[in-house]
Amino acid sequence: MFRRGALSLEQALQKARHYCGYQERCHSEVQEKLYSFGLRKNDVEQALATLIEENYLNEERFALQFAGGRFRLKGWGRVRIKYELKQKHVSEYCIKKALAAIGEEDYERTLQKLAEQRWEALKDEENAFARKQKLQDYLLRKGYESDLVIAASRDLGKNPGQPPAA
Repeated sequence: MFRRGALSLEQALQKARHYCGYQERCHSEVQEKLYSFGLRKNDVEQALATLIEENYLNEERFALQFAGGRFRLKGWGRVRIKYELKQKHVSEYCIKKALAAIGEEDYERTLQKLAEQRWEALKDEENAFARKQKLQDYLLRKGYESDLVIAASRDLGKNPGQPPAA
């Protein structure tokens, strides 16, 4: 009746509840986990519906937590956060809501702090143009918008060797 190693729906649901209770998860992560338990498509859909009903799974809550955490802990910008959420198949509505939760003041302050730290780390770079380019590349990889990156690097480039006055 069961494939070797496959769990029953109730067993899989119990494991999924624990998996979701440990930390916020997106739908695609939980779906992948349920398939790894050996469930078939109908059972996976039923389990997902149950987890949503029991509030173990909430895409909006996941997006808010993911965006806030990646911004505060890793210093990611909105572009990178949006890209990562899209990779996890989070809806556009939830992505917009999560990005809106990041305060503009905090966002600019974090960008400035990262720019200053990186500028200082690149002080051994002789060529001012190369130093500025490396700074911009770094901030773009972090996921900040190009116009903000250019403005931040312009401010740092005005008085070489010294961070701008706050």
